[in-house]
Amino acid sequence: MDTKLPSSVRNTLLELFGQIEREFENLYIENLELRREIDTLNERLAVEGQTVDGAELSKGQLKTKASHSTSQLSQKLKTTYKASTSKIVSSFKTTTSRAICQLVKEYVGHRDGIWDVSVTKTQPVVLGTASADHTALLWSIETGKCLVKYVGHVGSVNSIKFHPTEQVALTASGDQTAHIWRYMVQLPMPQPTSDCNQMSGEDEIEFSDKDEPDGDGDGSSDCPTIRAPLTSLKSHQGVVIAADWLVGGKQAVTASWDRTANLYDVETSELVHSLTGHDQELTHCCTHPTQRLVVTSSRDTTFRLWDFRDPSIHSVNVFQGHTDTVTSAVFTVGDNVVSGSDDRTVKVWDLKNMRSPIATIRTDSAVNRINVSVGQRIIALPHDNRQVRLFDMSGVRLARLPRSNRQGHRRMVCCSAWSEDHPICNLFTCGFDRQAIGWNINIPALLQEK
Repeated sequence: MDTKLPSSVRNTLLELFGQIEREFENLYIENLELRREIDTLNERLAVEGQTVDGAELSKGQLKTKASHSTSQLSQKLKTTYKASTSKIVSSFKTTTSRAICQLVKEYVGHRDGIWDVSVTKTQPVVLGTASADHTALLWSIETGKCLVKYVGHVGSVNSIKFHPTEQVALTASGDQTAHIWRYMVQLPMPQPTSDCNQMSGEDEIEFSDKDEPDGDGDGSSDCPTIRAPLTSLKSHQGVVIAADWLVGGKQAVTASWDRTANLYDVETSELVHSLTGHDQELTHCCTHPTQRLVVTSSRDTTFRLWDFRDPSIHSVNVFQGHTDTVTSAVFTVGDNVVSGSDDRTVKVWDLKNMRSPIATIRTDSAVNRINVSVGQRIIALPHDNRQVRLFDMSGVRLARLPRSNRQGHRRMVCCSAWSEDHPICNLFTCGFDRQAIGWNINIPALLQEK
């Protein structure tokens, strides 16, 4: 038979369909037995109905008793059917998900949790991670080797973003500063990667600290170290939780626990605007890819849109719709903002109509720093419960990234970042288990599944 499916996928499908056939055969046999039990019970009740304790049961009482017994058996049949079919569907979805979403590479070398992950916009394409261990690391995506270590901060590094056209990084830190630093990397030759398809099993296993990477896994100690920034941005009075480049890369915005966001001139390091209005600590900031727009998120359950397109004025719009901390809000290429919250929801907003969201995604766990793919507009949701889920912009769930005792994150997943141009990995995640992970998402197959 002609088929374009890989033999491994085809064999798995045949095995699953065989399992379905066996399950339904068992259900059919159970169904026949239950029917016989129902008939026997009805006959016995009909006989008992003549004399029970010397008195006759009324027709209504007899009907009620028979109905109750039949109902119990019927419920048993439904429960058995649902449990069996649920098992089949779950098994099928898991296998399909693994074929579409594959773990390709793990990036191990930080000594503490990783808060943020980002991918360069210029060649060579490398991965950047920001960690609570006070460092930012740059990685070869192909080999998982650490290329550069930045040690200029004296506090947790909370975010990392790359300049749109130059080999320059922007990091935000718990030391109340944001640093701009230049890097130069030479990519190593890629080594053959192991076949991650061989990983299997969906068992959720709790890991202790000793099961986690030891912090020196692939070794970040021997990679080149950058110790000082080109520029330090110092106007905040609290933790700088996030920072990003405005379009063009001549200005940068920072978000802080001092409840303000600051806009800086990169060349002079001068403060251009201080953006006030949030009632509690900021959690994130993001800039529009093509326009001078900034969105800031806060623990006050709101996010704000700041418009700098007119140099003489800057307007602000407040988005209210969440009931807990807004952990991040990000722009899409079009006129949408997507926000995630500790209230376990993600909302899609239209910039032209900010009164209510156009879509709401409800989940079972707090949502951390989300990211939206540019081309296909797929939202990646990293969760507190170690899961990563993919949704489209209308709120339809597309996939859950595989998680088992041998792959996936072992603790809270903090951030996600798409890199659609990379041939090997097009989605990256990082977590408090001290590792970043590169995934290959077969987007055409994912959308076809929908």
